[in-house]
Amino acid sequence: MFAEIDTVVPDHRLTVWYNTRCPVCDAGISWQRNKLLAPVRAGTLEFKDINEEPGALARFGASLDDVRRRLHATDEAGRLIVGADVAIALWRLTPGEGWLGALLGNRLMLPLTRFGYDRFADVLFAWNKRRGRW
Repeated sequence: MFAEIDTVVPDHRLTVWYNTRCPVCDAGISWQRNKLLAPVRAGTLEFKDINEEPGALARFGASLDDVRRRLHATDEAGRLIVGADVAIALWRLTPGEGWLGALLGNRLMLPLTRFGYDRFADVLFAWNKRRGRW
């Protein structure tokens, strides 16, 4: 169902969907975007607020809350990438952070990375929901 992280090639287009209403998500993506100005300017990387286009990923079966809970991205082949796999793809694209993507995205670490990311995302989602950040 999801693209394997190895299929995300840095020279190809990646559109990352995130929740700007979450202060942690918004700050993290803003920080990452500033480190990735070259691919953003080249049009190979785009960051989009899911709140501006709530149904953008409906064709994949992803609801607004799904994207508010975890990062989602689409690659140039139209494949959906979710959660930790998006973070790993971004680290692999980011100058000086490729090692982090390689470490946390290798075959041995990837299941643990996904598990840790999902638990953090669940806690963050619940916190945002309690605070009414919708």
